Amino acid sequence: MPASTRHHRALAVFVHCLGILAAVPALPTAAPPAAAAEPRPAAAQPTAQPTAAPSAAPGRPSAPPALPSPTRVVVPPPKPPITVAVAPESTPAPRYRIQVRNDGAAPVSTTVRQELPPGSSATAITDGGRATRTAGSTEVTWRLQVPARSTTTLGTTLTTVAPDRPLTAPACAFDSVGSRPYDCATATWNAASASAQRAEVTPVWRRPAALLAGFGGVAALAVGGIWLVRRRRRPTAAALASGGPGTVYPRPATPDVTRRRRRPSTWLLVPAVVLVLTGTAGTAAWTATRRVAAIDTDSQPTAGAWVGRGVAGTVGEPLRESAFEFTVYRVACQPGRSARRCEATVGVRNVSPERQTWHGRLQRAYLPDGNFVSTDEQATRMANLGRDVFAEPMAAGSRMVLPLVFTVQGEKPLQQLELRSGVFSAGVRVDVP
Repeated sequence: MPASTRHHRALAVFVHCLGILAAVPALPTAAPPAAAAEPRPAAAQPTAQPTAAPSAAPGRPSAPPALPSPTRVVVPPPKPPITVAVAPESTPAPRYRIQVRNDGAAPVSTTVRQELPPGSSATAITDGGRATRTAGSTEVTWRLQVPARSTTTLGTTLTTVAPDRPLTAPACAFDSVGSRPYDCATATWNAASASAQRAEVTPVWRRPAALLAGFGGVAALAVGGIWLVRRRRRPTAAALASGGPGTVYPRPATPDVTRRRRRPSTWLLVPAVVLVLTGTAGTAAWTATRRVAAIDTDSQPTAGAWVGRGVAGTVGEPLRESAFEFTVYRVACQPGRSARRCEATVGVRNVSPERQTWHGRLQRAYLPDGNFVSTDEQATRMANLGRDVFAEPMAAGSRMVLPLVFTVQGEKPLQQLELRSGVFSAGVRVDVP
């Protein structure tokens, strides 16, 4: 064989080997049809399916997981072992009935506290309760051992400097230590009958509206009577002078003279006008005074970018804004001159048809100088046994009672609490006694 032929054959074999080596990395690309046919027998072995997922070529995106990631489910708050119900009684003096219910299968130790309205004191308390006076208010405390599946009834009778005004007295059941609330309830004793009786015996001369209406009516009757008397006193000769029936002799024609219209005298008109003007001005001034006195200069704006109307109230009064209904049952602050911890027991109910998210930074405590502090979220989490109450949205129609903690600098007491569900919600304001 010539040398040139041997060299050509060796070169051809070398080129052919290079082509085979270059074609080897492309073999997995031809494998998808076979790989697509493999899952058929693997369907009978579900446990082997996850091991086939990582077999992706380098440089390619990994396949999505076989199962979709579960959505976030709103977990409702745990049901408290103790429930509380408060109801006012129909008595001349303010009296409340508190029912503490244990639906569990084991007895529960609890501490029940009832906040008394400012300016009131307890005159009668059921056995086991005692009244304690704090810096801002008075509360009645019971320490109970509630048996399983039973109800314990408590009662308080109050005295107040204003017995004709409604009195709201909330009550809460805490754990045995007295720090974590189980449940709270509120009730308002209303002296409707006493108010109605007082309105009936009020003299007429002490009712401004009745006096002004009476003066206006008297003035209108006086003017009308004077006008009728003047009209009836016209002489009968006016009819004969007009040329109508009743003329006896023909009279010469005389030019018609325009007769001047008679007007009431000045000494009758001026007093009537003065009475009417005085009554109108007095009514307007009295109405304006009542409306101005009812204006709350500290309330939130009710239009513009705010959603809903700003509502203000007191401790124990349910206040509703755009999405939540807030009820502040109790506010207690630790004594001290530096950083003080103030804990507010708040009931929150989602009254909207959908779940709502709220934030700790939007809940504020105001001081008398106008400054405020937001919720101490770390301390609030510790007060709720490590549970972040702002992390999960509240389901529609759900309710929970929880402590909110505010860290206040200085000795100044809290003046108001501002609670809201959203950034643009007008929120509610609660006066702290």
